[in-house]
Amino acid sequence: MEYKRLGNTDLFVSKLCFGSLTIGPLQANLSIEEGAKIILKAFELGVNIVDTAKLYKTYPYIKRALELFGDKEKIIISSKSYDYTYDGMKESIKEALEELNVESLGIFMLHEQESRLTLKGHKDALKCLIDAKKAGIIKAVGISTHAVEVVDAVCDMEEVDVIHPIFNKKGIGIIDGSIEDMKAAIKKAYESGKGIIAMKPLGGGNLIKYADEAFDFVLGFPYLHSIAVGMQSFDEVYANVFRFEGREIDKNIKEKLKNRKRRLHIESWCEICGECISHCPNDALYIDDKLKVNEDKCLLCGYCSAYCKNFCLKII
Repeated sequence: MEYKRLGNTDLFVSKLCFGSLTIGPLQANLSIEEGAKIILKAFELGVNIVDTAKLYKTYPYIKRALELFGDKEKIIISSKSYDYTYDGMKESIKEALEELNVESLGIFMLHEQESRLTLKGHKDALKCLIDAKKAGIIKAVGISTHAVEVVDAVCDMEEVDVIHPIFNKKGIGIIDGSIEDMKAAIKKAYESGKGIIAMKPLGGGNLIKYADEAFDFVLGFPYLHSIAVGMQSFDEVYANVFRFEGREIDKNIKEKLKNRKRRLHIESWCEICGECISHCPNDALYIDDKLKVNEDKCLLCGYCSAYCKNFCLKII
């Protein structure tokens, strides 16, 4: 496994980052023990960074994986929150520390910033992250985004150490430009000393049939320190570790993963309240007598289900 210093931080991260969203209640909804053992396998194979968020509700999985692994100090946890107030962000950091049973976190981020205006609107939460870093509670301050504008803006923000941008061959999920625009912005950020942890190299599952080309694209782009890949099975862990190490993937595993089709399922008891629509980052949900999904736009991120009071939305 290849390791790189994460920008100007003191963190050294594996090229492959374990994306924990997929094992949790917003997606596969695995049992804590089952999900933890999948994370553990990634740790055993050299992955030393795991991506999570307050929204994902995957802290219990990571906590258990750390217990099984036995050496918390070797693992870098990167989390994030939508909070925009100082006190709200402080509480989110406290929640993460307590639920993960750790004394500090590697990275904590402002979750899914959409523009320069949203960055300004989160200035109090950002100040909280800066103070937490000074206190040694977190080691690096980060921002996650689907926007080229935000990546570009953060290049000039000395207080931000890490950027977590969406990045895939087709530019799926970029809200304000093309993949070429995002490539240019990431290169600029990388050269300005920011740590870059790319997300959604398979476009939320939409590029699974073209996985070889999709991974060749991100692995061939020299301005990424780490790439977060959602994994929810041992097969996916083995395949991704082998791929990132340049090793041949077992043909049977490769075929199983390539043919697996996932979709967003909407239960019949949906009340059509519209909460999920307003929180979909890619405008994939709409109402036409009942709630429907535009599969060409859906990233299979599972964010919508976090806002459904009746748990009507599931990725299956």
